[in-house]
Amino acid sequence: MLLRLARAIDKVNRRVGRAVAWLALAMVAAQFAVVVLRYVFAIGFVWLQESVLYFYGTAFLLGAGYTLLSDGHVRVDVFYRTATERTRALIDLAGSALLLLPVCGLILWSSWGYVLDAWSVAERSGEALGLPFTFAYKTLIWAFAVLLGAQGLSLALKSAATLSGAGGPAGERRP
Repeated sequence: MLLRLARAIDKVNRRVGRAVAWLALAMVAAQFAVVVLRYVFAIGFVWLQESVLYFYGTAFLLGAGYTLLSDGHVRVDVFYRTATERTRALIDLAGSALLLLPVCGLILWSSWGYVLDAWSVAERSGEALGLPFTFAYKTLIWAFAVLLGAQGLSLALKSAATLSGAGGPAGERRP
């Protein structure tokens, strides 16, 4: 049952990650347009420049869970790579339970007022011609914490299953 929950979380983060990957293409296209418009036609649009930052931030925030799922986060690998599957499961369980999940909870808790304040005034760009939905963009902080925390929970569940002997094949823990 808990492994089914872990697989469901993996599925959500896999779908979100694949969808968000397309933002890289949009970001490159928008940045290309900014450069061409500025240096060829001597015109610029603040909203277009801000959109590049929005694309980048969205890809980073929403892609963090997928990156953890894909084992793409930076790891100080002193002995993890050569450790047994059981030792890696223990490290992943401890790291998720003692570091990742509390930090995700702290991010949610500490950003709560910040995001709600942005929504209460329908915060928009500080630039007159900037994008009008800064308040919605700030909500991605919550999505980041939830998606990354859920993936940390999935990792912890799969690690616990491996430690208990109910984890199936070793490849079950990582895609």
